[in-house]
Amino acid sequence: MNRPQLRPNPRAHRHRTAQTAVCQPPQTFQFDALHHRPTHADPEPMDTLKRKAAGEEASQKKAALPVHMDMVEAEGEDDVPYSCSLHVLYCEQPNESIMEASWKMCLIDKLQDSGINAADLKKLKDAGYNTSQSVAFTMRKELLSIKGLSDQKVDKIIEAARKTSEVGFITCSQLVSKMKNRFQIATGAGKFDQMLGGGIESCSITEVFGEFRCGKTQLCHSLSVMAQLPNNMGGANGKVVYIDTEGTFRPERLRQIAEAKGVSAEAAMENIIYARCYTSDHLEHLLQEAASLMVNDEDRFALLVVDSIMGGFRVDYSGRGELADRQQKLARVMNKLQKVSEEFNVAVLLSNQVMADPGGGCAFMPSYPKPVGGHILAHFSTTRVMLRKGRGDQRVAKIYDSPCLPESESVFEIYNGGVRNGGD
Repeated sequence: MNRPQLRPNPRAHRHRTAQTAVCQPPQTFQFDALHHRPTHADPEPMDTLKRKAAGEEASQKKAALPVHMDMVEAEGEDDVPYSCSLHVLYCEQPNESIMEASWKMCLIDKLQDSGINAADLKKLKDAGYNTSQSVAFTMRKELLSIKGLSDQKVDKIIEAARKTSEVGFITCSQLVSKMKNRFQIATGAGKFDQMLGGGIESCSITEVFGEFRCGKTQLCHSLSVMAQLPNNMGGANGKVVYIDTEGTFRPERLRQIAEAKGVSAEAAMENIIYARCYTSDHLEHLLQEAASLMVNDEDRFALLVVDSIMGGFRVDYSGRGELADRQQKLARVMNKLQKVSEEFNVAVLLSNQVMADPGGGCAFMPSYPKPVGGHILAHFSTTRVMLRKGRGDQRVAKIYDSPCLPESESVFEIYNGGVRNGGD
């Protein structure tokens, strides 16, 4: 049987929720857990599906999971081409914890109800402020720098934004309830994910650093595909923003990983928004543009990748004389990344370069390279993972810093399908 092909479908809209696709499937498929690809199955009545969902064990569900496409167009029984703009739902029920409706995002246009005129709102959107949260999280002096906004207007805008945003105190119980909306993206290596507590977490910044050829870019490529998979396969059903500062992004590598996961390479690449970055100023502009994409795009975003974060800064600033300016600029960029991750509930993955430390070791102890970026980058990163080369194709990942994860190591290896446990 020929394997069905996914094609991007521009007619798919964000208002088609996961529940609609599940409750009213035009076509039903079976999922082959061994080869990670869908196969044809006879359609079953809805009451039969409900009984199976309630009575079957987990092992039986893994053997045959129904697959429902967001946009399915059946043309025959033997040959069923179908198209998909983003979501490939492998689960019987939608995961409400990562559905877009569960994450509150107040568009800046709603400030018009508080007396802010449309002309001032357009000035804010042109400056990169698309939500009330982005205004509430911004310094007053930065809003005053926008041409056409006076002191009185800025004060009124800030007051209105704070009233429509959750920027005050909440109880710890409320915080726990809010954190249930977060999700994790698996890397593809089970032991690596276990070390990370499940994978790359949303609403946080994960930094991976190491020498050349230790797997940083390969991990970024792998997670760019994994983020598009459904949650029961370790993904988050979302699009990806990929900012490349070193010129190492390779679409052919994405094709290999997507085909190994059993999804269409064309659909996977269509869901990745790519930008080549050349300077630190360009990076700051691209982050502003990425925030606008996350507001205006019809589909939800799950991952933002910057490979690597310090690539432009090390070229734009040189010597100790410009160190203070570099770190101040880096702090603004990291602050923007932190706001984007919390404002849009996306996972942020940064790769980072390293520098040699000649005086850090001795004759009997090796000296490991240190991540560049100094204390600014260290304090903004939620989780820091150090990568180093292992034996053969294996790589070693170690928790370097985390607020909740213990220091531990895991071995993984790079293969055609991304990354996997070492020795698999």
